[in-house]
Amino acid sequence: METNNEKIAIIRVRGITGIKHDISKTLKQMLLHKKNFCVVVPKNKFYLGMIQKIKDYVTWGEVDEKVYNSLVEKKGEVYTRRLSDRQGKIKYNRFIEVSGRKIKKYFRLNSPKKGFGRKGIKVSFVKGGGLGYRKDKINELIGRMNY
Repeated sequence: METNNEKIAIIRVRGITGIKHDISKTLKQMLLHKKNFCVVVPKNKFYLGMIQKIKDYVTWGEVDEKVYNSLVEKKGEVYTRRLSDRQGKIKYNRFIEVSGRKIKKYFRLNSPKKGFGRKGIKVSFVKGGGLGYRKDKINELIGRMNY
């Protein structure tokens, strides 16, 4: 189901209070520790399954290459921790390498100018809120959060 190098941007919209344990664990696995954190992942069935589990706490959509590059340039934090363990047996995969720079896999974004949607963060995007799948409109949201 791998589709020609498409990427999905996932942004955590809701906070940490009152979340069930399995949903909290999935959010941690995807490195969405706090509100307004963003990760960009490949579009495959494994990540789409994880997104279905956390769909009531995040918004997602297909990200353009131009928006992804501006996200890396403006909000990419340099990874300064270890690359492997002391013996050199285990290689850590905690960073992505973009144009020779090692940056963290997640991006800390600002809250969006003009908000997530007119009905808030507890309603789906198709009904006027901020949650759920927003196709290519995620690029506009990232632009409002990446200032």
